[in-house]
This record gives sequence, structure tokens and C-alpha cells, in this order.
Amino acid sequence: MENIFWLELVGLGLLVLCGAFFASAETAITAASRARMHTLETDGNTHAQIVNRLRERKDSLIGALLFGNTLVNITSGALATSILIRIFGDAGVAYATIGVTALVLIFAEVLPKTYALLNPDRLALLMAPVIACVVAILSPITYSVTKIVEGIFILCGVKPHVNTDEHEEELRGAIQLFKEVDEDQEKGAMLRSILDLADVKVAEIMVHRKNVRMINADLPPQRIVDEVLHSAFTRLPVWRESPDNIIGVINTKLLLREIRHCNGDVSKVNIENTMLEPWFIPESTTLFDQLQAFRRRREHFSIMVDEYGALMGVVALEDILEEIVGEISDEHDVAVTGVRPQLDGSYLIDGNVTIRDLNRDLDWGLPDEEYSTLAGLILFESQRIPNVGQTFNFFDFRFEILKKQKNQISLVRVIPLEKEDADEGRQQEATG
Repeated sequence: MENIFWLELVGLGLLVLCGAFFASAETAITAASRARMHTLETDGNTHAQIVNRLRERKDSLIGALLFGNTLVNITSGALATSILIRIFGDAGVAYATIGVTALVLIFAEVLPKTYALLNPDRLALLMAPVIACVVAILSPITYSVTKIVEGIFILCGVKPHVNTDEHEEELRGAIQLFKEVDEDQEKGAMLRSILDLADVKVAEIMVHRKNVRMINADLPPQRIVDEVLHSAFTRLPVWRESPDNIIGVINTKLLLREIRHCNGDVSKVNIENTMLEPWFIPESTTLFDQLQAFRRRREHFSIMVDEYGALMGVVALEDILEEIVGEISDEHDVAVTGVRPQLDGSYLIDGNVTIRDLNRDLDWGLPDEEYSTLAGLILFESQRIPNVGQTFNFFDFRFEILKKQKNQISLVRVIPLEKEDADEGRQQEATG
């Protein structure tokens, strides 16, 4: 009898160890870094490959580990009850309940899961082969359980939701965490901007037609050359009869070649020989698609038109790159930031500054779904063309109109509001 008693104690200890294994395995596999496992697999680590394969079949993995953990915990409870009844009689049931609960909670749940959370990658790599064997052995059982669960979901009218954006959301969360812990905010902003390329339309970053330097093809050659030389750009759209009728894009390199071909006689320059064929794109194109198109066509300049074919503006490769890395200036650029911080904590901002630039540079959270510039935000939210001196409270900011050019808002004072001030402003708007 004494030998059986000790065997039962050893068995109980083994069951607790098995419970700790299943608990730590579940935590380690699910908490292991997806990016690090992918990198290790690429480098030829077979254990990382097993981890990734297990995570691809998450339902089988979780089902097998939960089944094993449940079986072990129930068996250990029954075995402990048998041992303590033999020692204390009927009171052993109560002792077994208390003892097994404490034993399993500490040594088979909290302790192994805490350790797995502290060392998920190392533990996942170490346990991966054993876990794969357990999943394979228990696969018939887990498959049956999975089908039963799916049937119950169907009977209850519940459709299991598969989040296809899980990886992107995880990556965005990691970038946000990186921004919070790293002193260099530019890195986080650049990483986040890369993910946003597929969600931003070229219309949001274009140079509007009223700010585009264009050339009239009917001007004398001397006048055209003078305008090109006095421009800060290497590519200029050329129009004839109407600015909406773009017939080409002057390339300064081709212009220099043509001048040399004419032995420096500008009056003999044939403007047709200095132009590239214009590349028209729709306003609905995303920055990601346009970036790929620039690379595929090996071009740096495009002309955006609306659904009626009217000129809206131009988009260059540099404009897209600036969405990722921030403003890129060269020796010909005019240093106009458009944002001037004031000593009182407010900002003087030009109306044509984009909301995306404000959010990225000042870490604001202004929406930009319906408009792209600060002036557009005020017009959309106020539903009116404001007068100079008017103020509006939107999104925890106060906007004061300082200057206008005809109906265009050209200068705005923006004041970030404290929470109390923002709530008071909203109440005033609601009562007004």
C-alpha cells in the first residue's frame, strides 16, 4: 500500500508538470514575436518554422493544448482526491479541492504562464517540436471538437469572424508603441506613413492647378526659355488654347539639348523637341498605386484630371516620397513651412497646409477623410464661407480666421484647447 501511495504522489507531480507544460506552451506560442519567428525561419531555423506552421493552424493548436491541459487538471484533481480520502477519510474531498486548486493555480497556471510571458520566443522555439507531436496525436479529437463548436455556432446564428487586417493592425500597434518609447518621433511617423500609402488618394497631396507653373505653347521660343530658366522646376506642363488642354511636359534637360542643337540660338528652338508626352492619372488613384506606377514607367511627373478631363493639379514622385519622409527641400525651394508656432501656444497656419502634414508634424488627430487642407476642414465643418475674425471650435481646437483672399481662407490661428475648454466650446455651439 505504501508503494502505491508514493506512486500516486509521483503521478500527481507528473500531472502538475504536464499541466505546466500545456499552460506555458499555449502562452509561449501565442505570445512569440511573429516578426522574429519569420526572420528566424528565413534564416533556416527549423524550430521557428514549426512555430509558424503551428500558428497557421491556430484552431488545432489551441484545441490540442486546451484538451491536454483540461485532461491533466481533471485527472490530477481525481488522483489527489483519492490520495487524501485514503489519509483523511471523507474530509479528504474538501482538502483535495483546496489543495489541488492552490497547486494547479500556482504551479500549473500562474507560474508557467508568467515565465512564458517573460520568455515567449525562447520557450516557443524550445517546445515547438514537442507541441507539434502533441497536436498531431490529438488532431482527431480536436477536429471533432472544432466541428462540434462550429455546429453550435451555426445553430446559434453566430458567424465566426476572421480578421483579415490582423497583421496590419498588429504592425500599426507596434509602430505606435515604438513612437511612444523612442525619442526620435520621425522614425515612427515614417513607418506609419508607409502603411497609409494605400489609403490616401493622390488628390490629397497634389499641387493644385492654381499653384502649378505652366507654359503657353504659343509664346515665342525666347519667352518660353526665359520662363523655364526662371522656374525652380525641371518639368513644366505645356498648354495650348486653354490651360485644361495640356499637350506636353517640358523637360529642362531636353531643352538644354535643343538649345545646343541650335548652337545657342534660342529663337530657333523647336518647343516640340523639348517636351515629353503628358501622363494623365485619375484623382482616385492611391499613393501606393501611383508610386508603383512611377517605378514601372520610370517617370517622375504626372498630371491629375477629374472625371470630366479637366486639369486638377500635378503629382510628382517627390510629393509621394515627402509623404513618407517629410518635406524634402533643395537649393531652389522657397522655404515656406506654412506653420508658425506662437509664444502663447497657438499656431499661425496657412489655409493650404494639408491636414496630413499637421497630424504628422504636430502629432494632432484632425480627420482628413472629406478634405485635405486646413481651409477645407473649416469650410466642411462650418458649412459656410467664414468672414475674417470668425472663430470655430472643432475636434478640441479653436480656429480663428485671420486672412482671406476672395473666398479662399489664407491664414488661420489654431489654438489647441484643454479638455475643459473644448467641452465648454461644444456646449456653447450646441446652445447657439
